[in-house]
Amino acid sequence: MTLMKKSAAELQQLLHNREVSVKEVTEDSFKQIAKLDGKVQAFLAVTEKEALAKAESLDNEPMDKRGPLFGLPIGIKDNIITKGITTTCASKMLENFVPVYDATVMDKINQAGMVNVGKLNMDEFAMGSTTERSAFKTTHNPWNLNCVPGGSSGGSAAAVAAGEVPFALGTDTGGSVRQPAAFCGVVGMKPTYGRVSRYGLVAFASSLDQIGTITRTVEDNALLLNAISGVDHRDSSSASQQVPDFRAGLTGDIKGLRIAVPKEYLGEGIAEDVKESVLEALKVLESLGATWEEVTLPHSKYASPVYYAIATAEASSNLARFDGIRYGYHPEGAKNLEEIYLRSRAEGFGTEVKKRILYGTYALSADHHEDLYVKAMKVRTLIAQDFAALFEKYDVVIGPSSATTAYEIGGVVQNQLTLYANDVLTVSVNLAGVPAISVPCGLSNGLPVGLQIIGKHFDEALIYKVAHAYEQATDFHTHTPSVGEGNE
Repeated sequence: MTLMKKSAAELQQLLHNREVSVKEVTEDSFKQIAKLDGKVQAFLAVTEKEALAKAESLDNEPMDKRGPLFGLPIGIKDNIITKGITTTCASKMLENFVPVYDATVMDKINQAGMVNVGKLNMDEFAMGSTTERSAFKTTHNPWNLNCVPGGSSGGSAAAVAAGEVPFALGTDTGGSVRQPAAFCGVVGMKPTYGRVSRYGLVAFASSLDQIGTITRTVEDNALLLNAISGVDHRDSSSASQQVPDFRAGLTGDIKGLRIAVPKEYLGEGIAEDVKESVLEALKVLESLGATWEEVTLPHSKYASPVYYAIATAEASSNLARFDGIRYGYHPEGAKNLEEIYLRSRAEGFGTEVKKRILYGTYALSADHHEDLYVKAMKVRTLIAQDFAALFEKYDVVIGPSSATTAYEIGGVVQNQLTLYANDVLTVSVNLAGVPAISVPCGLSNGLPVGLQIIGKHFDEALIYKVAHAYEQATDFHTHTPSVGEGNE
């Protein structure tokens, strides 16, 4: 039995009793990676030498200086800057980029005594929802290796689901933590915008991006978010809001909880098996003392065009820095500066990235700026106001994390209503800047279904409380994919 399937509390007990060492825990992670990642393809880089050296040094730390995450392995999405370790964003543009500093979240991970075992695959520059758009490899869903793990944090979710690591960091611009968490049957939290510093995160869309946490249980997720949260003077969008002890509120008591269920979240485009799982989850929450009502988010129908106008515009601006001169892909044999610019971007960026840069440049052009970008920002305000109005009466908003379960690699979702529904479920949360979590709530044809719980700004504590109460009343979090048990 791998140690990677144990919770943080269980691992800490083993370490405290000296039944295992930090080095042995770290070695177990690498054994799982060696055993499984040939099939799952979650990791882009494995840092075995550095991680084992750190683990040995951590074993010398006295017990009274060890926190709840001390000595535990973690995988890092490859758009988070890691000092001395390649950070590629799964792009040819940054294939050989080795940063000279750490992101703020990495500083905090190191302060917590965690051990980074490697960098995880993703859609190139986080642009995609399947992790098929990586320049280097396609990650597979541990529940069914023929299916996608979701994206863009598919490597992070797949690594945790397969039992290669118990913790991973991802990023969420329009659902990129919650949707892969749903597809892979794990817990994924997208915090309030500003709760976690973005310093050292390679930007896709700066007003939407947020680093998030992926784990197997709600309690572990709360511990990890506690470790990486907090104000950072190096990030002007970082919030000075006090960070509570998220684990302290996991009491299981949700009597009197008021739940809003938008009709748009269970309408056209949502698969019947997903809808049934969510309705069953609401019954469980009712049995725990909560009540729910159907409501409406009137401007959610505009979420998709608003998101793509804003996200692509910000991507166009953010990715302008990659020019083949200062860093990034440099074409061989270029004859002049213009050819360097043209070829570095044409050869360094993949098709999806180039497409979004073009869309964004169009949206920011003089002829279309007012009609597209400015108008999208105005409607974004209306979407945020819809959530604010609901939270005056209700405590949380609940719906599916994704309109379907995971689909086959290479497959294309033909149903336009499903594509639209997926955007409505996830991107509205990023546009409003509110926190949301995905927790497993069912299985359909052997694939997980995710329940999304959305809260008001900086109320992650309540979201965790609800998610934990549901988790403890069901057993979906105990189910594991067969790939991790050697039955692939």
